[in-house]
This record gives sequence, structure tokens and C-alpha cells, in this order.
Amino acid sequence: MNDPAAALSGFDLFCRLAASPLPERELLEGATRRLRLAPGEPLFLAGEQRPQVFAVLSGVIKMVYETSGGEGWIKGFAEAGTCFASLTALEEGEQARTSYSAYAESACLVEQIDYRQIQRLAERHLGWQRALSQAFKIYGQRKERREMELLTLSPEQRYLGFLRERPELAAQLRQRDIASYVRVTPVALSRIRARLAGRSGGRSDVV
Repeated sequence: MNDPAAALSGFDLFCRLAASPLPERELLEGATRRLRLAPGEPLFLAGEQRPQVFAVLSGVIKMVYETSGGEGWIKGFAEAGTCFASLTALEEGEQARTSYSAYAESACLVEQIDYRQIQRLAERHLGWQRALSQAFKIYGQRKERREMELLTLSPEQRYLGFLRERPELAAQLRQRDIASYVRVTPVALSRIRARLAGRSGGRSDVV
């Protein structure tokens, strides 16, 4: 829990998204609940009514799509200093439920923020509108890039890209979670790592 991001709050992260100070901090904080999660503990499960935005202050959250056969495929990770939500759970009505599960990959400090309060603030203030718009823009960009990687890159290319772009996160994760994220089995990832090690003469920094 010594992550410097733990000194931040969800409000601070929204100020970053807006690129300016935001008004009515007390209203957001009144709609915020702070949670501490142990490694492996669920933040929420698929199918729950969770109309909230989650601000990760420390640790790593992994988001998992789970199949009817009990398999799980990791859709992404939320690191300290980022916000995320299940968009299907933010819709109106009884059918609005989470489409995936979220688990603490490590010990985490997370703020759970009522999305309805964020909407009310955005209706009143341009800065909050800007923060919300930027959050959805970032989500859309990440989703498009993730789709492109899964549809156009080989498993080896996806693995190397993950190591190159997120080395600190990769160093924290178990190999089976990295395998799930790049959409291969742990056995297939081991073969990729062995193949890369062979090309590099066994250099460990490559794999």
C-alpha cells in the first residue's frame, strides 16, 4: 500500500481527465465509498447491478469474461491512477448489469463512485462534462486498440507488445494471467517464451 497513487482520490482522477479543477467536490465524495481488497477478492461479479465508476488508487484490478464452461479470459487490467466501469451496468433499468467480473490481482485500494452523481454534476458543470467525455473517449480508444490486436496480431506479437508497452505491470503478473490476456493457453505461452529465448540466445530480459 505504499503506492504514491494511494494519496490520490477518485475526485483527483476526474480533475486529471478534465485537465482543470472541478467544482462541488463534496457532492462526489458523498457518493463515494472506499474499499480495500485482498489479492483474489472480487470487486464485483458478472450479472450484478453495479451502477458505479471505480477509481483504482493502489494495486491492480483484472477484468474477466467468464464462460458458461467455467473458463475465464482477461479483458484488461486497471492499474493505480485509472478509473473503469462496466458500461452495461451504467444503463437505465432492471436489465443494467455487469457484463464481466473484476478481481483484485494484488492488494488494492479502490473508490466506488455512484455514476448517477457524476451525471448530475456533468449536467451542471462544463468541467465535469469534459471529464466524463474524456473518460468515454479513452475507453473507446482502448477498446478499439484491443479489438485490433486480437483480430490482426499473432499471439507472439500480442505478447511482445504487452511486454513492451506495460513492462511494470507484466512484472507483477502471473504467467497464466498474461496468457489469458493475450488469448493463449499457459502451455502455448510457455512455448512462445521458449521460442523467443532461443532466438535471443537465452537472454532473460527478452522474455
